[in-house]
Amino acid sequence: MIVMKKISVFIVLLFFFIPAFQVSARIINVETNQTGFSQINTVTQTQPTIQGEHIISFDSNIHVNTDGTIKVKETIVYDFGDFSRHGIYRIIPFTKTNKNGKKYKMDLQILSVQDENGKGYRYDLIGSSDETKIKIGDADRTVAGIHTYVISYKVSGALAYFSDHDELYWNVTGNDWNVLNQKVQAVVDLPKTIGESDIKVACYTGKYGESGSACLIDGQTVHSIGSYYPNEGMSIVIGFPKGKVAVLEPKEVIPFFQTILGKIVALVLFLLSTFWYIMYPFKIIFKWFKYGRDPKGTVGEARAWFDPPKNPKGTRFLTPAEVGTLGDETADLKDISATIIDLARRGYLRIEERKKGDFYFIKTKSKDSSLLPFEEKLLDGLFESGKEIRLKDEELYGTVEDVKKDLYEDVVTEGLFPKNPNSVRIFYSVIAVLALVTGNLFLAAVAFIFGRNMPVKTVEGVNAFNVSKSLKNFLSSQERQLTFQANKQMMFEKLLPFAIAFGVERIWAKRFESINLRQPDWYQGYGYTHFNSVIFANSMSSSLSTFRSSATPVQSSSGFSSGFSGGGGFSGGGGGGGGGGSW
Repeated sequence: MIVMKKISVFIVLLFFFIPAFQVSARIINVETNQTGFSQINTVTQTQPTIQGEHIISFDSNIHVNTDGTIKVKETIVYDFGDFSRHGIYRIIPFTKTNKNGKKYKMDLQILSVQDENGKGYRYDLIGSSDETKIKIGDADRTVAGIHTYVISYKVSGALAYFSDHDELYWNVTGNDWNVLNQKVQAVVDLPKTIGESDIKVACYTGKYGESGSACLIDGQTVHSIGSYYPNEGMSIVIGFPKGKVAVLEPKEVIPFFQTILGKIVALVLFLLSTFWYIMYPFKIIFKWFKYGRDPKGTVGEARAWFDPPKNPKGTRFLTPAEVGTLGDETADLKDISATIIDLARRGYLRIEERKKGDFYFIKTKSKDSSLLPFEEKLLDGLFESGKEIRLKDEELYGTVEDVKKDLYEDVVTEGLFPKNPNSVRIFYSVIAVLALVTGNLFLAAVAFIFGRNMPVKTVEGVNAFNVSKSLKNFLSSQERQLTFQANKQMMFEKLLPFAIAFGVERIWAKRFESINLRQPDWYQGYGYTHFNSVIFANSMSSSLSTFRSSATPVQSSSGFSSGFSGGGGFSGGGGGGGGGGSW
C-alpha cells in the first residue's frame, strides 16, 4: 500500500512539472536602436508545425546598379504537398507612399520566370494601377510536391535620397502571402566603390505595420530567424553614402482630379450634378406649368355634334385614327382598328367571318391619292403577301408599329401637335429611368408625373379636340333617339369607325337596334341571316380582337421572347444550361 501511494505521488508531480522541462528554441532578435539601424538581443520563439502548402525557402538577391536601378532575383522553393495546383502567383507592388501620403510610381519590368535549371515557365502578367500579378503555371496541367520558381525583375525609382545618405528600403517578401514561409534570406549587392564601414543595415518583420526584428544581419545579408506566418514578411533598409549611385527618383502619382484637366472635369461634374439633382426637377415642373398644358381653343365643346372635326386647313375631315390620337395623345391599336373599319367602309377591303371567330381580310380596291400615308402603309402591310389574308395566320406587329409612327407624324404635319407626343413621352421616360439609376428619386417622380403629361396640342388641335368630344357625346348618348338621321344607313357606317376610336361602338350600335338596316356590303358575318346592329357590333368586335392578337408580339408573363417568333429560337436562348470554372 505504501508503494502504491509513492507511485501515485510521483505521477502527479510528473504531470505538473513536465512542461517545465520542455525545450524552448532560442533565437536572435535584432531590435532597432535610436540611430534607425540595428542591435542584437535574444528572445524565444516556438517553431510552428508545418502542414499543407508552404514556402520552404525565399531567397532574394538585390543588385543596386550605379544608374539608380535595382535588379531583383527571387528564388522561391514552394512545397505544394499532396495538393494539385497549376502553379503560384506573385504580386509585386510598384507604388509606394511617403509620410505625407503622396503616392509615387516605380517602373517595374519583369525580365524572366524560370525554374532552378533556367528553363522558362509559362506565365501571365495581370496589371492594375498599383501592382503587377505574375500568374505562373499552365492551365492544362497540374503540379504537386516541391517546385522552384526563379523570378527576375528590374525596378527604377526604388531608391530614396536623403540629405546625409541614400538608401534602399525594400519589402523582400511582402505581407500578402497566404502560406507559411519557412526561411527567408536577402542579399544586397552594392557598387564596389562603397566600403563595408559605410554601409548601415536594418530589418523589420511581422505583419504590415509591425516593427519586429525576427531576423539576423550578417554584413549585407539578412536571414530570417524562425518561420513567418501568413501575412507576415521581411523588410530591409540598406543605407550608403551619397553620390555613389545616380539619382533616379520615382514619379509622383498625381490623382486625376488634382490635375488642371481633372479640376475642369470636377467642376463640370459638380455643375452637372447640381443641375441634375437640384435644378432639373424644378425646371420640368416649371416647364409643365408654362408649356405643358393645352392652350385655350376658340371652339368650345357642344352637347352633340354630327360630323367629325376638320383639319386645321379646313380641307378635309379628320380620320377616326387622327381623332383617336388627338383624344388621348396616343396612337394605339384602337385607332388602327378604327382605320381598318373606315378603310373597309370606303371600299378598300372586305371583312369576312367564314367560321366562328375565323376572320379574313380581302383586298377589294387599289390604292389611290385619297389615302393618307399611314393608311397606305396599313394596306401595304396587310396585303403584302397577297390579296387575301387570314388573321389567325398573320403576325402584324411590325406593320402596326410602322403605322403608329406615321400616324404620329401625321398629327404633327396636320398642325394638331407642335411636337410628336410619343417622342416627348419617350424622352421623359428615359430621364426617369436615368434618374432611378443615379438615385435621383425626386427627378424620377417628377419625370414620370409631369414629363409624361408634357405633350400639348396646338390651338387648332384643341379646337378639333373639342369638336371630337362633341361628336363623342352624340355617339354615346342614349337620351334622345334619332329620327330622320337614324334611318340613314350612311350615318351608321360613316360614324361607326369614330365610335370604335372612342370605344363606344356598342353604344352606337345599340341606338340602331330597332332600325331596319341592311348588312354593310364590306362585312360578312357568320351564323346570322337577319342584320342586327348589336349582333353586328359584337361580331365586328370579335374580328378586331383577332386583329389585335395578330398585331401583338408573343411573350410570356415574365417578358421572355418565344422561341417561335422574332426569327426563330436559338441554342442557349431558353432557360437552364450555364457553366463555370476555376484556376
